[in-house]
Amino acid sequence: MTLEIIGFPRSNFVRTVRMAAREKGIAYDYIEALPHSDEVKAIHPLGQIPVMRHDGLELAESQAIARYLDTAFDGPKLFPEDPKKGAIINQWVSMTATSIDQLLIRKYTVQYLFNKDPDGNVIRDEIDRSVKRFPKIFGLLNSAVEDGFFGSNSFSMADCFLMPMIASARNFPEAKDYLEENKVLASYFDRLSERPCFAETAS
Repeated sequence: MTLEIIGFPRSNFVRTVRMAAREKGIAYDYIEALPHSDEVKAIHPLGQIPVMRHDGLELAESQAIARYLDTAFDGPKLFPEDPKKGAIINQWVSMTATSIDQLLIRKYTVQYLFNKDPDGNVIRDEIDRSVKRFPKIFGLLNSAVEDGFFGSNSFSMADCFLMPMIASARNFPEAKDYLEENKVLASYFDRLSERPCFAETAS
């Protein structure tokens, strides 16, 4: 059975697993579905995306899907097999999927998109609190990509998790400014933006 990846294209986590599949050369069917739709809830009890089907397996949660793609299919390993190197990538994946996602996406990007007053003006309370933490988080990311990739000197699953988040956050002024100020991170983003797994999953 062909791999099916199900979710909404603007979701950073949906893009992450699509990037991983593309990087490993896995053929898949992409099925667009909104969070909490019947198709999604049939697999994820909380209605969150992405979800996937493959060969009788139904699976939810981006980290679980990412690890399944890396172990069940041929292609370059996105989680290094060396235990120590693999642990470092797992660390960055976990941090990105939790703390960085919360700051850059849930408490910043999503607020710009959806938290508005009746006149359509953005309600900035959460945004302004998040921006106060930007110097630390962008500095952390800038240091983490100094070896060329996120926490490593070669492309890994950590890059699949981070790139969509930066791509979304940089659409808004404060994140764009901080990205430009952190030159190593800005160069990393520009370079990886040309990678086929990123360029081909933009929609």
